[in-house]
Amino acid sequence: MGILEGKRILVTGVLTDSSIAFHVARLCQEQGATVVLTGYGRLSLVERIAKRLPQPPPVLELDVTDDEHLDSLAGRVAEHVDGLDGVVHSIGFTPQEALGGNFLNTRWEDVATAMHTSTFSLKALTTALLPLMKDGGSVVALDFDNSVSYPIYDWMGVAKAGLASTARYLARYLGEQNIRVNLVSAGPLSTMAARSIPGFEELASSWPQRAPLGWDVSNPEPAARAVVALLSDWFPATTGETVHVDGGFHSTGA
Repeated sequence: MGILEGKRILVTGVLTDSSIAFHVARLCQEQGATVVLTGYGRLSLVERIAKRLPQPPPVLELDVTDDEHLDSLAGRVAEHVDGLDGVVHSIGFTPQEALGGNFLNTRWEDVATAMHTSTFSLKALTTALLPLMKDGGSVVALDFDNSVSYPIYDWMGVAKAGLASTARYLARYLGEQNIRVNLVSAGPLSTMAARSIPGFEELASSWPQRAPLGWDVSNPEPAARAVVALLSDWFPATTGETVHVDGGFHSTGA
C-alpha cells in the first residue's frame, strides 16, 4: 500500500518524460494515487507522453493565464475524479528577452508575462481548484532557489522569488481549510524548460562540485520524490515551507 493510496492528484507541466512533473505523476501512480494531467499548447505531445505512465491518465487543456480555462477547470476535472487531494504546480515561462543577462534592458511587458505565468498562476490554479478540495489537501509547487542571484536567470529568478512569497500567503489563507502549500526547490535539471534558458550549462556546471551530496542534472527523481512526500499525509503540519532538493548547494558558500 503506497503513501498516496486512494488520493486524487492533479499534475501540471508534463511535457516530456525528462520533466520533474512526469516523474511526479509516475510516482504518484506507483504510490496508489489517481492522476489527472493538464497541458498547454501541445496537447497531443502531452497525451503521447502520458501513455508512458503506468496508467495513462486523462489530459485536460489548461492555459493558466486564460480566465475561461480557469473558470471551467474544476468542472472538467470533476468529469474524471470526484474531488482532489493534491495539486502540483509545475508551470513557468519567461520570454527570452527577460533572460540571459538582459536584466537591465528587459521591458515591463516581458516581466509581466513572466510574473503572470510563473508566479500569479500558483494562486490562480489553486483557487480554481478549491471547490474540489473540500476535505483539505496539499498543493506543491516547483521552485528554484531565489535567495541569491544567478547569472543569466534574471527575471525568472524574480518570478521564482514571487512564487515563494505567493506560496507563503496561500499557506496563510488556506490553512483554515486544511490545505497545505509548500515548495520543492530543485537544483538545475536538464529538462526542456531549462534547455531553453540561454547559458543554462554555465549555471548548472558549478552544482556537482559545490553541492555536498553532489548533483546529477539528468536525474529528476529526487525532486519528484520530495513532491510526492509533501502530497502525502506524512507532512500533516508543514505548510509555507521550501524543501531544497539540490544536493545541499543552497547551504554552502563559495
